[in-house]
Amino acid sequence: MCKIHEQLFSLGISPGDVILMHSSMKALKTDLTPENFLTVLMQALTDEGTLLLPALTYESVTAEQPYFSVTESEPCVGLLPRTFMKMDGVVRSIHPTHSVFARGSKADMLTCRHIIDNTPVGANSPFMLLPEYGGKILFIGDILHSCTMMHGIEEIVNAPYLMNDDMTLYTLKNAAGDIIKKNYYTHNFNGWNQKYTRIRSILKHPDIRVGTVCSADCFLIDSKRLKSAAIRQFNRDIFAFVSPSEKN
Repeated sequence: MCKIHEQLFSLGISPGDVILMHSSMKALKTDLTPENFLTVLMQALTDEGTLLLPALTYESVTAEQPYFSVTESEPCVGLLPRTFMKMDGVVRSIHPTHSVFARGSKADMLTCRHIIDNTPVGANSPFMLLPEYGGKILFIGDILHSCTMMHGIEEIVNAPYLMNDDMTLYTLKNAAGDIIKKNYYTHNFNGWNQKYTRIRSILKHPDIRVGTVCSADCFLIDSKRLKSAAIRQFNRDIFAFVSPSEKN
Protein backbone atom coordinates (compact mmCIF):
# COMPACT_ATOMS: atom_id res chain seq x y z
CA MET A 1 0.00 0.00 0.00
CA CYS A 2 1.45 3.37 -0.99
CA LYS A 3 1.72 6.30 1.38
CA ILE A 4 -1.10 8.20 -0.30
CA HIS A 5 -3.43 5.24 0.22
CA GLU A 6 -2.52 5.21 3.90
CA GLN A 7 -3.23 8.94 4.16
CA LEU A 8 -6.58 8.59 2.39
CA PHE A 9 -7.66 5.69 4.61
CA SER A 10 -6.51 7.57 7.71
CA LEU A 11 -8.65 10.52 6.60
CA GLY A 12 -11.70 8.25 6.47
CA ILE A 13 -11.92 7.06 2.88
CA SER A 14 -12.71 3.36 2.39
CA PRO A 15 -12.61 1.03 -0.62
CA GLY A 16 -15.96 1.19 -2.42
CA ASP A 17 -16.73 4.77 -1.31
CA VAL A 18 -18.48 7.34 -3.48
CA ILE A 19 -16.23 10.41 -3.35
CA LEU A 20 -16.85 13.87 -4.79
CA MET A 21 -13.50 15.67 -4.84
CA HIS A 22 -12.83 19.39 -4.87
CA SER A 23 -9.12 19.75 -5.48
CA SER A 24 -6.08 21.98 -5.65
CA MET A 25 -3.22 20.20 -7.40
CA LYS A 26 -0.89 22.96 -6.26
CA ALA A 27 -1.69 22.25 -2.61
CA LEU A 28 -0.49 18.64 -2.94
CA LYS A 29 3.11 19.72 -3.65
CA THR A 30 3.84 16.31 -5.14
CA ASP A 31 6.01 15.04 -7.97
CA LEU A 32 3.10 12.93 -9.19
CA THR A 33 1.42 14.03 -12.40
CA PRO A 34 -2.30 14.89 -12.15
CA GLU A 35 -3.15 11.66 -13.99
CA ASN A 36 -0.98 9.61 -11.62
CA PHE A 37 -2.59 11.16 -8.56
CA LEU A 38 -6.09 10.48 -9.90
CA THR A 39 -5.07 6.88 -10.66
CA VAL A 40 -3.76 6.39 -7.11
CA LEU A 41 -7.02 7.78 -5.71
CA MET A 42 -9.15 5.50 -7.88
CA GLN A 43 -7.02 2.52 -6.87
CA ALA A 44 -7.78 3.33 -3.23
CA LEU A 45 -11.51 3.37 -4.00
CA THR A 46 -11.23 0.10 -6.00
CA ASP A 47 -13.51 -0.88 -8.88
CA GLU A 48 -16.46 -0.89 -6.48
CA GLY A 49 -15.98 2.80 -5.68
CA THR A 50 -16.86 5.93 -7.64
CA LEU A 51 -14.91 9.17 -8.05
CA LEU A 52 -16.63 12.40 -9.05
CA LEU A 53 -15.11 15.79 -9.86
CA PRO A 54 -16.96 19.05 -10.57
CA ALA A 55 -16.74 19.96 -14.26
CA LEU A 56 -18.00 23.53 -13.91
CA THR A 57 -18.02 25.72 -17.03
CA TYR A 58 -19.67 28.92 -15.81
CA GLU A 59 -16.77 31.06 -17.07
CA SER A 60 -17.01 29.94 -20.70
CA VAL A 61 -20.67 28.90 -21.02
CA THR A 62 -22.58 32.10 -20.39
CA ALA A 63 -25.69 33.98 -21.49
CA GLU A 64 -23.53 35.56 -24.19
CA GLN A 65 -22.05 32.17 -25.22
CA PRO A 66 -24.81 29.68 -24.32
CA TYR A 67 -23.26 26.54 -25.82
CA PHE A 68 -22.15 23.45 -23.89
CA SER A 69 -20.62 20.22 -25.20
CA VAL A 70 -20.16 17.16 -23.01
CA THR A 71 -16.96 16.23 -24.86
CA GLU A 72 -15.56 19.65 -25.75
CA SER A 73 -16.36 22.18 -22.99
CA GLU A 74 -13.38 22.28 -20.60
CA PRO A 75 -13.98 22.89 -16.90
CA CYS A 76 -12.77 26.14 -15.36
CA VAL A 77 -12.05 24.72 -11.90
CA GLY A 78 -8.53 23.38 -11.99
CA LEU A 79 -5.98 21.00 -13.45
CA LEU A 80 -7.31 17.77 -11.92
CA PRO A 81 -10.80 18.09 -13.47
CA ARG A 82 -9.29 18.95 -16.85
CA THR A 83 -7.08 15.87 -16.59
CA PHE A 84 -9.91 13.62 -15.38
CA MET A 85 -11.97 14.66 -18.39
CA LYS A 86 -9.51 12.93 -20.74
CA MET A 87 -9.14 9.66 -18.81
CA ASP A 88 -10.72 6.39 -19.96
CA GLY A 89 -14.07 5.46 -18.50
CA VAL A 90 -15.04 8.96 -17.35
CA VAL A 91 -18.63 10.06 -18.00
CA ARG A 92 -20.11 13.53 -17.61
CA SER A 93 -23.51 14.81 -16.57
CA ILE A 94 -25.32 17.21 -18.90
CA HIS A 95 -25.63 20.74 -17.57
CA PRO A 96 -24.41 23.96 -19.20
CA THR A 97 -22.59 25.40 -16.17
CA HIS A 98 -22.55 22.80 -13.35
CA SER A 99 -21.81 19.42 -14.91
CA VAL A 100 -19.90 16.67 -13.07
CA PHE A 101 -17.36 14.05 -14.20
CA ALA A 102 -17.61 10.53 -12.76
CA ARG A 103 -15.85 7.20 -13.06
CA GLY A 104 -16.63 3.97 -11.25
CA SER A 105 -19.41 1.55 -10.41
CA LYS A 106 -22.08 4.23 -9.79
CA ALA A 107 -20.90 6.82 -12.32
CA ASP A 108 -23.83 6.42 -14.71
CA MET A 109 -26.44 6.38 -11.93
CA LEU A 110 -25.08 9.60 -10.45
CA THR A 111 -24.81 11.53 -13.72
CA CYS A 112 -27.67 10.39 -15.96
CA ARG A 113 -30.47 12.41 -14.33
CA HIS A 114 -28.82 15.85 -14.28
CA ILE A 115 -30.41 16.75 -17.63
CA ILE A 116 -33.82 16.72 -15.90
CA ASP A 117 -33.07 19.80 -13.77
CA ASN A 118 -33.39 23.41 -14.90
CA THR A 119 -31.31 24.86 -12.06
CA PRO A 120 -27.53 24.56 -11.47
CA VAL A 121 -27.55 22.15 -8.52
CA GLY A 122 -31.01 20.62 -8.51
CA ALA A 123 -32.35 17.44 -6.96
CA ASN A 124 -31.16 15.31 -9.91
CA SER A 125 -27.63 16.69 -10.01
CA PRO A 126 -24.77 14.41 -8.89
CA PHE A 127 -24.11 16.87 -6.07
CA MET A 128 -27.55 16.34 -4.56
CA LEU A 129 -27.76 12.61 -5.32
CA LEU A 130 -24.57 12.13 -3.32
CA PRO A 131 -26.33 11.70 0.08
CA GLU A 132 -28.54 8.94 -1.38
CA TYR A 133 -25.41 6.89 -2.11
CA GLY A 134 -23.68 7.54 1.22
CA GLY A 135 -21.26 9.83 -0.59
CA LYS A 136 -18.46 11.84 0.94
CA ILE A 137 -16.95 15.16 -0.17
CA LEU A 138 -13.15 15.30 -0.25
CA PHE A 139 -11.40 18.66 -0.26
CA ILE A 140 -7.74 18.53 -1.33
CA GLY A 141 -6.37 21.78 0.05
CA ASP A 142 -7.97 24.33 2.37
CA ILE A 143 -10.80 25.01 -0.10
CA LEU A 144 -14.06 24.55 1.79
CA HIS A 145 -15.19 27.77 0.13
CA SER A 146 -15.62 25.77 -3.10
CA CYS A 147 -18.31 23.42 -1.74
CA THR A 148 -20.71 23.34 -4.70
CA MET A 149 -23.19 21.10 -2.89
CA MET A 150 -24.07 24.14 -0.76
CA HIS A 151 -25.75 25.66 -3.83
CA GLY A 152 -28.08 22.68 -3.96
CA ILE A 153 -28.95 23.14 -0.29
CA GLU A 154 -29.58 26.83 -0.98
CA GLU A 155 -32.00 25.72 -3.70
CA ILE A 156 -33.85 23.52 -1.19
CA VAL A 157 -34.31 26.40 1.28
CA ASN A 158 -35.03 28.89 -1.53
CA ALA A 159 -32.26 31.31 -0.51
CA PRO A 160 -33.35 34.76 -1.74
CA TYR A 161 -29.95 35.76 -3.14
CA LEU A 162 -29.33 32.62 -5.20
CA MET A 163 -31.09 32.78 -8.58
CA ASN A 164 -31.73 35.18 -11.41
CA ASP A 165 -35.44 35.65 -12.11
CA ASP A 166 -35.19 35.07 -15.85
CA MET A 167 -34.14 31.87 -17.59
CA THR A 168 -31.39 31.53 -20.22
CA LEU A 169 -31.75 29.32 -23.30
CA TYR A 170 -28.71 27.04 -23.76
CA THR A 171 -27.68 24.76 -26.60
CA LEU A 172 -26.37 21.42 -25.28
CA LYS A 173 -24.48 18.72 -27.20
CA ASN A 174 -24.46 15.27 -25.62
CA ALA A 175 -21.83 12.55 -25.98
CA ALA A 176 -23.61 11.10 -29.02
CA GLY A 177 -23.57 14.46 -30.79
CA ASP A 178 -27.28 15.15 -30.36
CA ILE A 179 -28.30 18.79 -29.89
CA ILE A 180 -30.67 19.77 -27.08
CA LYS A 181 -32.03 23.26 -26.42
CA LYS A 182 -33.17 23.98 -22.89
CA ASN A 183 -33.95 26.92 -20.60
CA TYR A 184 -32.15 27.18 -17.26
CA TYR A 185 -32.21 29.44 -14.23
CA THR A 186 -28.73 30.75 -13.40
CA HIS A 187 -27.02 31.95 -10.25
CA ASN A 188 -27.13 35.56 -9.15
CA PHE A 189 -25.23 36.29 -5.86
CA ASN A 190 -25.06 39.98 -6.82
CA GLY A 191 -24.20 41.90 -3.65
CA TRP A 192 -23.30 38.79 -1.66
CA ASN A 193 -20.08 36.89 -0.88
CA GLN A 194 -20.22 33.14 -0.36
CA LYS A 195 -18.94 31.99 3.04
CA TYR A 196 -19.03 28.21 2.83
CA THR A 197 -16.01 27.84 5.10
CA ARG A 198 -18.59 28.32 7.86
CA ILE A 199 -19.62 24.69 7.43
CA ARG A 200 -16.73 23.87 9.78
CA SER A 201 -18.78 25.41 12.59
CA ILE A 202 -21.86 23.23 12.01
CA LEU A 203 -20.17 19.82 11.72
CA LYS A 204 -18.19 17.76 14.20
CA HIS A 205 -16.03 14.66 13.88
CA PRO A 206 -16.71 12.16 12.35
CA ASP A 207 -19.08 14.10 10.05
CA ILE A 208 -16.10 16.27 9.14
CA ARG A 209 -12.58 14.82 9.26
CA VAL A 210 -9.32 16.70 8.92
CA GLY A 211 -6.08 15.22 7.64
CA THR A 212 -3.23 15.44 5.17
CA VAL A 213 -2.70 13.98 1.70
CA CYS A 214 0.82 14.53 0.37
CA SER A 215 1.42 18.09 1.62
CA ALA A 216 -2.17 19.27 1.37
CA ASP A 217 -4.46 19.99 4.29
CA CYS A 218 -7.63 18.04 3.54
CA PHE A 219 -11.21 17.67 4.72
CA LEU A 220 -13.60 14.76 4.30
CA ILE A 221 -17.31 15.50 4.84
CA ASP A 222 -20.30 13.20 5.10
CA SER A 223 -22.66 14.65 2.47
CA LYS A 224 -25.86 13.51 4.18
CA ARG A 225 -24.79 15.07 7.48
CA LEU A 226 -23.79 18.29 5.72
CA LYS A 227 -27.19 18.52 4.05
CA SER A 228 -29.15 18.10 7.28
CA ALA A 229 -26.89 20.39 9.33
CA ALA A 230 -26.90 23.14 6.72
CA ILE A 231 -30.70 23.05 6.38
CA ARG A 232 -31.01 23.44 10.16
CA GLN A 233 -28.65 26.41 10.04
CA PHE A 234 -30.55 28.02 7.15
CA ASN A 235 -33.79 27.63 9.09
CA ARG A 236 -32.20 29.70 11.85
CA ASP A 237 -30.70 32.27 9.47
CA ILE A 238 -31.33 32.25 5.71
CA PHE A 239 -28.14 34.31 5.23
CA ALA A 240 -26.00 31.97 7.36
CA PHE A 241 -23.52 31.18 4.58
CA VAL A 242 -23.20 34.55 2.83
CA SER A 243 -22.22 38.06 3.82
CA PRO A 244 -22.99 41.38 2.12
CA SER A 245 -20.31 42.59 -0.28
CA GLU A 246 -18.87 46.03 0.33
CA LYS A 247 -20.88 47.57 -2.47
CA ASN A 248 -24.18 46.05 -1.25
